[in-house]
Amino acid sequence: MVRLERLRADHAPALLAFERENREYFTRSISDRGDAYFAEFASYHRLRLAEQDAGVCHFHVVLDEAGELVGRVNLVDVEEGVAELGYRVAERAAGRGVATAAVAEVCRLAVESYGLTALRAITTRDNLASTAVLRRSGFTAVEDIEINGRPGVGYRLRLTAPR
Repeated sequence: MVRLERLRADHAPALLAFERENREYFTRSISDRGDAYFAEFASYHRLRLAEQDAGVCHFHVVLDEAGELVGRVNLVDVEEGVAELGYRVAERAAGRGVATAAVAEVCRLAVESYGLTALRAITTRDNLASTAVLRRSGFTAVEDIEINGRPGVGYRLRLTAPR
């Protein structure tokens, strides 16, 4: 259904188009990236690649059956075997299991390729789709938090190697 690719320099044009196309949609549930992100996208993209090369983050694009970029799923702030999970899916792909499939695949990569032992994630209480993805993926709510002035929940998932 979906395929993840580790972020590369040549993903930049499709990724920028994805972010622009879905900007309004994303801001309904998460903070806007701001105009500077779009104006200086090439610099931001190079920075993400440098973070990935340093091993502090693992960025991925999500491709559909036709090879179109329909999302991104990232593991950031890697430290002592733990990273924070973040993801976003295009409006046109929402509600089709794309986020759940992408999270499942990145969890597999987290163990098998990156040697991680746990993931953290956060979402606002009113982001029901993200809450459902995290719960279906085995994440457990561990704390009430505030995200940009909105009530939220912090989640955690202990990763285990396949048997």
